[in-house]
Amino acid sequence: MQNESATGFELDERQRAMLAEMGVRVWMPKTRAQQFVEAPARAIAAGQASASSIATATEPKLMSVPVVDISNLPAGIANMNWPELQSAVSACTGCGLCHGRQQAILGNGLVTANWMVLGDAPGEEEDKEGQSFAGPAGQLLDNMLKALGLKREEVYLTHALKCRTPAGRNASQVEVSHCATYLARQVALVQPQVILAMGRTAALALLQSAEPLGKLRSQVHEFAGVPVVVTYPPAYLLRNQSDKAKAWTDLCLAASLVKT
Repeated sequence: MQNESATGFELDERQRAMLAEMGVRVWMPKTRAQQFVEAPARAIAAGQASASSIATATEPKLMSVPVVDISNLPAGIANMNWPELQSAVSACTGCGLCHGRQQAILGNGLVTANWMVLGDAPGEEEDKEGQSFAGPAGQLLDNMLKALGLKREEVYLTHALKCRTPAGRNASQVEVSHCATYLARQVALVQPQVILAMGRTAALALLQSAEPLGKLRSQVHEFAGVPVVVTYPPAYLLRNQSDKAKAWTDLCLAASLVKT
C-alpha cells in the first residue's frame, strides 16, 4: 500500500485490523538509514535475508538458527592474560549455548606457538574431556600433525566457539560473533605464524565468509596480519576419506608459511 502520510489517506485501528485479517500489511517507508539498521535484525530474527535490505543483499547467507544476546561480554577482553581469559570463558553466560555445555573450552597446547589450529565448535567428546580436538577426530588431527613433524603439545588448539552447539545444528553468525572477541585475544596472545582454520564455522569466525570450504581452501587468507589456511575438519575427513589428500595439500601450504 502507499504511504498514508504522502496520500492523505489515514487508517484507524479498526481498518488496520480488517486489513490484517485479509493478510494485507500496511507499509510505511523508512529512510535508508533506518532500513540499514533495522533490516538485518529482522532478517536474522526471521531466519532469512530481507529482500528489501541493501545491507543483507551483499552479505553471505546466514544460517537459520535462534538469535542470542551478544551484549553480555566481560569488559577488558582485549587486555586479558591467559588466566584472566580462561576465567572469563569459563564463567561466560553471554549466549544460550552456555545452558547445554558441561564446560567451556578455551583451548590447549603451547600458548605461544607457530601454529594455531582452529576448529568449529567443541563436540560431545571435547565437552566431556575438557580439551580441544578429542576422540577419533583428535586422533586423526594428531596423525596429520605428526606427518608434518609436529606434536599436539607444539601447537595451540582451539575452536571458534567455546561451548558445544546442540546436536543437529550449526552455530549462528551471532554466536560466532560472540566468541570472536575471545578468539581475537587468543590470536594476539599466541602470536602464530599461521592459523589452520578447520571447518566452515572456523572460516566464518576469521574471515567473515560463509562460502563453502571448497572455495576458501587452496589459498592464503589473513586475520589480524596472520596468514590463514582453510581446510576440512577432522570429523568430516573421518566420513569422507577421499578428501584427505586435499586436506594434506592444505597442511603443506600452511607449513610453507612457517619459518623454521
